Amino acid sequence: MKAVVLAAGEGKRLRPLTETRPKVMLPLAGKPILHHLLLEAKKAGITEAVIIIRYMKDSIINYFSAIDLGMKLTFIEQKENDGTGAALLYAKDEIKDTFVALAGDIVTEASVIKSVIDAHEGGITLAVKKVSNPREYGVVELSNGKVSLFEEKVMHPKSDLANLSVYCMEPTVFGELQSLGKSDRGEYEIVDLFIGAKAVEVEGYWRDIGYPWDLFDALEFLLSKMESKNGHIENSTIEGKVIMEEGAKIINSYVEGHVYLGANTVIGPNAILRGTNSIGKNCSVGGSSTLKNSILFDHVNAKHLAYIGDSILGEHVNLGSGTQIANFRFDGSTINVLTEKGWVNSGRKKLGVFVGDHTKFGVLSCTMPGKLIGSDCWIYSGVIVNKNVPSKTKAYVKQQMEFAKE
Repeated sequence: MKAVVLAAGEGKRLRPLTETRPKVMLPLAGKPILHHLLLEAKKAGITEAVIIIRYMKDSIINYFSAIDLGMKLTFIEQKENDGTGAALLYAKDEIKDTFVALAGDIVTEASVIKSVIDAHEGGITLAVKKVSNPREYGVVELSNGKVSLFEEKVMHPKSDLANLSVYCMEPTVFGELQSLGKSDRGEYEIVDLFIGAKAVEVEGYWRDIGYPWDLFDALEFLLSKMESKNGHIENSTIEGKVIMEEGAKIINSYVEGHVYLGANTVIGPNAILRGTNSIGKNCSVGGSSTLKNSILFDHVNAKHLAYIGDSILGEHVNLGSGTQIANFRFDGSTINVLTEKGWVNSGRKKLGVFVGDHTKFGVLSCTMPGKLIGSDCWIYSGVIVNKNVPSKTKAYVKQQMEFAKE
């Protein structure tokens, strides 16, 4: 069976992390989320995938051209029109039989995909799952197992059954899509065909990556499924599971929880890792630095007395000595984040900072909870970041020194 994977989107709500990569290429535990998804699709019986691409398409093509997934991949660029329906139409010449359609920005497991395939009886079959925050998703109401109502991210949803963007379909869907008009959002959307479609409620893991903090939950799931792989561990205490790639080292340090270490990454001396962490290749965390529940992309340095909590740092980020990332409000409330779409309640009481690629922090700088710092920024020494910092910005404070003679 073939799959059509929709991977054309930029992911504006995921900025600054998506300023320099498509959202489907955000790395978790050593692989982009699209890579994890294709591996699960393969386990569910998918032998070929047609991947619809647009935003920073070359980064997707180049990555998958350099590896062998054991399945055939075809890349098609979405050139005109927006929306899931328009994206799906670009695959019509590649699909001649029953197929699976998947959003490329989800983390899930093979059982979810297989449940939809097994339940499919023709037309469209979609996976649904009860969620605690239905206003953030498209939700459906069911009547005798068929969709009777669909609502997209409304303030007061009538259902808590979320559409998971995992579908099984017949090729006849392409003719139906071609007859669609634009939605209220000005896009061609597959959801306009849902009324009357079959829905199957699934039990397996699923997470839509809509905001940066969604990556934390997805990481916990991925690491829970991975097997331990030890490497060079010297004079260190390990209280949990480590997955170490070639050349990774842990030296004179303390590790509590699950951690993934990319190739040639060095932890220590005297570092502390707590909770669930994913650290890319060629990183360095040492010199009494602490890392907690965080995701570091490749080439990140935090060598001296830094604290990084509940944060995501892009590639080539450097933290000067004593950099501190605050991740908790004095009043203990959940942390709001000012995103491209306005203020959003993260629902998390612990949340640090999200930093784009190639940003540098000076000594003794710090950040307040839930801030976004763009790519190619300089945060000068002694700066307290208490608001979002746009990309290519230098943030500094003016200091007036005064002297008094005795």
